[in-house]
Amino acid sequence: MGRNVVTWKQYSNKGYSAFASMGRLVRIGVLSVATLGTVTPVMAETRSMANQETEGDTLTLDEVQVTGTLAPLTQLQSTRIVSVLSRDDIQAAGVQSTNDLLKLASGVDVRQRGGFGIQTDISIDGGTFDQITLLLNGANISNPHTGHLAMDLPVSLDDIERIEILSGAASRVYGGSAFGGCINIVTRRDQQNNVGAGAQGGMYGTFQADGRLALTYGKVSNRVSGGGGRSNGGTTNDDWRRGQLYYQGDYRNSQFDLSWQFGLSKKAYGANTFYSAAYPDQYERNEHYQMSVGAETKGRFHFLPQVYWNRWYDNFELVRGERFGENFHMTNVYGLRLSGYFHWWGGKTAVGAEVRNEGILSTNLGRPMDATEELPLARWDKSVAYDHKDNRTNVSYNLEHNILLDHWSISAGLIANMNTSVDHTFRLYPGIDVAYRPATNWKLYASYSKGFRLPTFTDLYYKSPTLNGNTGLKPEVNHSMQLGTQYTSTGIHATLRLFYNRGHNMIDWVMYTADDTYHSTSFELDNMGVQAEAKADFTQLVNKDIFLRSFSVGYTFIHQNRRDDVSIYRSNYALEYLRHKFTASLNHKIVDKLSATWSLRWQDRMGSYILYDGTYTDAATGYLRGTNTGRLVDYRPYATLDLKLQWTERHWQAYVQGSNITNHRYYDLGNVRQPGIWVMAGAKVNFNL
Repeated sequence: MGRNVVTWKQYSNKGYSAFASMGRLVRIGVLSVATLGTVTPVMAETRSMANQETEGDTLTLDEVQVTGTLAPLTQLQSTRIVSVLSRDDIQAAGVQSTNDLLKLASGVDVRQRGGFGIQTDISIDGGTFDQITLLLNGANISNPHTGHLAMDLPVSLDDIERIEILSGAASRVYGGSAFGGCINIVTRRDQQNNVGAGAQGGMYGTFQADGRLALTYGKVSNRVSGGGGRSNGGTTNDDWRRGQLYYQGDYRNSQFDLSWQFGLSKKAYGANTFYSAAYPDQYERNEHYQMSVGAETKGRFHFLPQVYWNRWYDNFELVRGERFGENFHMTNVYGLRLSGYFHWWGGKTAVGAEVRNEGILSTNLGRPMDATEELPLARWDKSVAYDHKDNRTNVSYNLEHNILLDHWSISAGLIANMNTSVDHTFRLYPGIDVAYRPATNWKLYASYSKGFRLPTFTDLYYKSPTLNGNTGLKPEVNHSMQLGTQYTSTGIHATLRLFYNRGHNMIDWVMYTADDTYHSTSFELDNMGVQAEAKADFTQLVNKDIFLRSFSVGYTFIHQNRRDDVSIYRSNYALEYLRHKFTASLNHKIVDKLSATWSLRWQDRMGSYILYDGTYTDAATGYLRGTNTGRLVDYRPYATLDLKLQWTERHWQAYVQGSNITNHRYYDLGNVRQPGIWVMAGAKVNFNL
């Protein structure tokens, strides 16, 4: 063999959730992956410490560092908790998309109009889908056009190493879009040359396939992947086609690390009641191009520059195949972020600055273009020109200091932010996190952060027969407070978190009367709640593979308090929050190489929707319309049970997975009845080169 293998016999018994690449094959004996510490622009990028001891074939690592806030902190020093869906969770879960995977996180609300994450809104702690920052390997890919398109990802589940979820305002690190939380998707970085492929198919004419190739030449590593799929859909007007391509590369030496990535996502789908059930036959096409380059120098002062670019194309048809209500949009985002940190006797100090430009060309969103301007042509139809536009630039400066003591960690910082769409005044948004460790396995923490969010271009400008934007909207402001505790030991992990988010100018789309259209408006709204999670890894507890491998459970309760008295007939987003969400997952062995994973989810949503019952043809336009009954229907609690059976060999896997195997029909969004049972079967192969 001749290969030097690094083995962790025990993962420090401190619950460290990330470890550094050692540039060689790594075998893990006992590893508990449950939560990370605070996140930063590169979130959980980790580094091994300088001091290492070798005993035979076992390499013992010193305390492992994780990046925290702007400056990296060890897991023991970190002051906040980030929930993590690990690679093991991803492989075991009976899901078909990244969006489905996020349903397993108890603090995350995933609302779908169809299967496979094609039409999905994601929020945290009772917020809305526009109030989170989405990162891909630390690069911001949030969409200022609308959060409806936030999860247009260029990666598949097989590309992902882990997903990190930070709850609460994080504007002092990530700026405006991190109003209510942050989700970072970390992709896999292979240590050996390999090639892999997978395919799955099943009900409703659904088929997907993907492949990947990883090659390393000296200090340069490369990974490219791509795939696509199609389905007739499990509900009315829910067919889809999609494809994606992704490439990432790394160069590492003793002076600096350099990384780069490029991604492309394309999809077209029946957008069942996307903006209103009054028009049930909607359709949409999206394209997302993403690119970023980042680096980190090594030495006394660590300098971390990053440049990124995102472009989205969107074509929305209110009536499928018709010009009526059709829109075309092109959104561009350019960003340059410079940050750095240094360690001195008083702790760790970090500074940062970012310039981010957001612009849109549209047939609907923005201000009308001047008659003398040359009108660019739309992406999919050269007979249509973009005749509206808007542009805004965000400038921010970060400052942070971390005090690190034996039992205490204190991280305090602020961001000074200015946006040209508001005014040219810098406003301060501070935050402070405190963690106390009374014993090795326990951590108590408290945090306060002030966050902000700019209205999306849709919030400001969108006009249609059913929607009216509002150019007078002000930025949202959030005072986020958290208090919690964490316990971690070999095989056991548990967290308890209390949160209170006091919101000002909270944006929503509402109807004031039963026969009104939806208006974008704002009001005073607080979200508060409690979240508890626990996980037991029985293979770690007994240090061998047994029948019952792992069990996890999570519960979140949220209460809202609206602090104004404006009468609203119906809220479309902000007031339709999850009051209760309960999740449980069980993984066990059936025979030696055959395992099963059961995933249960029960949730109870507040709010109601206007019931549309049946369709008719509008005599004036000839278009299909939904029949409005004029009745408000409350959302009802529901439960789903998923099962995945998997046979695992060294170089291949075969599986059968069933979503909602009890065949329960339910509603995530009004008038869009979700599919019952959905069964898929597939296989994956992977070989080292």
